[in-house]
Amino acid sequence: MSGEELRLIEANVYNMPVQAIRKYRKDSSEVCCCLKYFIFGFNVLFWMLGLCILAVGVWAWSEKYTFSNLGKLSHVALDPALVLICVGGVTFIIGFTGCVGALRENTCLLAAYAIFLFIILLLELTAGLLGFIFKDWIKMQATDGFQAFIIHYREDPDQQNLIDWIQEDWLQCCGIEGPKDWDKNNYFNCSSQAVGSREACGVPFSCCKRKPNEIIKNKQCGYDVRRKPSEGFSLDASKIINEKGCVQAGEEWVERNLLVIVTTAITVSFCQILSICFAQNLRADIYAQKAKWH
Repeated sequence: MSGEELRLIEANVYNMPVQAIRKYRKDSSEVCCCLKYFIFGFNVLFWMLGLCILAVGVWAWSEKYTFSNLGKLSHVALDPALVLICVGGVTFIIGFTGCVGALRENTCLLAAYAIFLFIILLLELTAGLLGFIFKDWIKMQATDGFQAFIIHYREDPDQQNLIDWIQEDWLQCCGIEGPKDWDKNNYFNCSSQAVGSREACGVPFSCCKRKPNEIIKNKQCGYDVRRKPSEGFSLDASKIINEKGCVQAGEEWVERNLLVIVTTAITVSFCQILSICFAQNLRADIYAQKAKWH
């Protein structure tokens, strides 16, 4: 049976002209399922990732009793747990609006999803531009932040783990400009020897150079490395610890990986623009479908 015969039968059943049957079939199109479920599936992952990051951040923050001592912390903005909470919260909200907006075909949530992505993209572009223009200011801020980490090294386990990771695993460095910067910490200050600090005139173990095939880390490798020979110590610090400061090591790392950083930034920006376009296209499909209902 041909298509024209089917249309004639439908016209007789529904008592409608053949032209109306053709128009009805043409207007009965639906929202693109591929686009809808692509946005949904992609943002489900973001939603779950944001929830996990947020949960870890809240757990880490509550473990340090930060909630009950919030007013006493002057360096709370540098807290890695707070960074996790902020990142997790933003990721969770964006994933929620994209996921539920696509699944429920909610144009308001899809609009919020697109706006959030656009704001983040704008902030990223602004940060990149300002970072290129105000390099010296950013260097100064990084120096101040690292100094705060050094001063509060023993007070916050999260900050301690972060600075150990930077010095040992990421940049293989020690201090801001060198090992002498650890004099800013009460435990490693050379004058702390008078009050019985075993770490006086030393540096954290993360400053020590890696030894090949080392299985167990020597947590005491940084002891006494900054003591003067006149005090009866003859340690060659250059063979034990990294003497390059982390600010210089960070600048060199950026120069070595500049191409990777730029490529990653472009890829992320492209994905954000693509997500914004997909959300707007889905909203347009939904509006077109609603217009047919009226």
